[in-house]
Parts: sequence; C-alpha cells; structure tokens
Amino acid sequence: MDFSIVSGLLIGGLLRGGMYVLMAIGLSLVFGVMKVPNFAHGEFYMIGAYFSYFATVVWKLPPLVGFAVAAVGGFLIGAIIGKIVFEPLHNRSKTDWILNSFLVTAGLSFILQNSAQYLLGVNFKGVISLFKGNLAFAGLNISYDRLIGFATALIVVGVFWLFLKKTRTGNAITAVSEHETGAMLVGINIKIIHILTFSLCCMLAAVAGAALISINPAYPTMGIQPLAKSWLVVILVGLGNLEATLVGGLMVGLIETFASFYFGTVWQDVICLSIIVLILVAKPSGLFGKAQKV
Repeated sequence: MDFSIVSGLLIGGLLRGGMYVLMAIGLSLVFGVMKVPNFAHGEFYMIGAYFSYFATVVWKLPPLVGFAVAAVGGFLIGAIIGKIVFEPLHNRSKTDWILNSFLVTAGLSFILQNSAQYLLGVNFKGVISLFKGNLAFAGLNISYDRLIGFATALIVVGVFWLFLKKTRTGNAITAVSEHETGAMLVGINIKIIHILTFSLCCMLAAVAGAALISINPAYPTMGIQPLAKSWLVVILVGLGNLEATLVGGLMVGLIETFASFYFGTVWQDVICLSIIVLILVAKPSGLFGKAQKV
C-alpha cells in the first residue's frame, strides 16, 4: 500500500482518537470516583459546542478564549447539577446506587437535550473554520482546526493528569476512587470531592465539543454519538481504568479510520464493535481491566 495512504490513515485515526480520549477520561473518572455511569456525558459535549459557537460567532472572541469559556461553562453547570442532583441522591440512595444514578443521568440527558432545543432551536450552529489554513505533511493537507483540536485535547489531558498526580486535591480524588471509606477516615470531604469530580468531567466533555465546533456543529442531540464512542473506549480498557483510557481512545480512533477506508463508513461502527466484542470475550474485564469495588 502507498505510504501516503497509510500515513494519512494513521494521522486521521490519531486525530479522531484524541477527542475520544478527552471524552472517555471524564466518563471513566466519574465512574471510578462516584460509581456513576454517566449517560448525560454527551450533553456536556453539546453544551461545550454551544458555548464555543456563541463565544466565537456571537461574542467575537478568539477561538482559544472560546475553548476556555466552554471549559468554565461546562464546569459550572456540572457543579450545579452535582450539588442539586447527585448530593441529595447520594444522601438518600444507600442501596442500588449505580442503578439509581444511571436512571438519573438518563433523565438528565433527556432534560438537557430538550432544554437546548427549546432555548436554542433545532438548527445547526457552527463555524466554517476556527483557524484558517492547512499543514502540508507527508503528502497530506491537514486542517489547522483538526491539529489544534488534537493539540488542545493532549494539553488538557496532560494538565488534568498532572492535577491528579501532583496536587493535594488530585490526590484526594484518586484516594476516593481507590477506597471511599478509607478516604473519609483520613479527613477527605467526600461530598466536595464528588461535586468537584463531576464538574471536572463535565468540563473535559465541554472542551471536546468546543474544540470540534468547526467539524461538528452544535445541535441538541449531537452528544449521542460521542457518548457511545466514549463508552466503547471505557469498556474496551476496563471500567474506571483511567491510565489506559489514552491507549483505548487512540485504538478506537485508528480502528474506525482503517475500517472506514477499507469497508466504507457504513461498516466502521460494525467492525469496531465486532473487534471490541471479540476482545471482551477473551478478556471480559477489558484489555487493562481490574476488579471494580461497587
């Protein structure tokens, strides 16, 4: 096969996988810390896209400032939902927590989609280009929008990783994910950590939506597909396995890109899912899975 074709597929897969990583890390973390299977995660991708659209098109702010606006907006909305929804639920739901939180997030997804439709309409809201121009590399022309979106994903993931590993608050989040009771015994405020974790995960999803506004315009139900891809990544590497999410996201991106090239776009999801099913048959806990305490 021609080298330029292979390199093009590899680059395309990595660029696609970068956004899957950004989405899946939030999904994995909120499950690892709060044991919440967040089926409203895609709606924060949608919220980030809308924030980016209004920041860059309506308010005429620079694109990178628009990304920051989306991050802050996603964080604040996540904090509000965490405070008024998950904190009371956690206080009252001592049994069947995973089932109850799943039902709540499914309801939140419906509410957020319909709220966006009522407030903003059903029309697509996007931009032709955030960063004009292309980069010529290995016989390919890669748009700056895709490159900067991918770079944004890597930078945000890197900063988030340093936050978890190098700060007291990050260490507290990690401690809660490892053993909630033990974290309480050493004085960690579980309620605050839960709200903070949910807010940060919403922020990550919002940044992903903001960074791709020129490729995927904002509309109320746009979060469905990113949510599905994020769950594919999380299930592939193992629930709550934050470290392996980077590998899993890039893997899914590459599988989809090669499948689309060889078999057509219609078959890319079928082939990707089939490969993941075969992997899970051989290793039900995921490629890097570990036992989960629920």
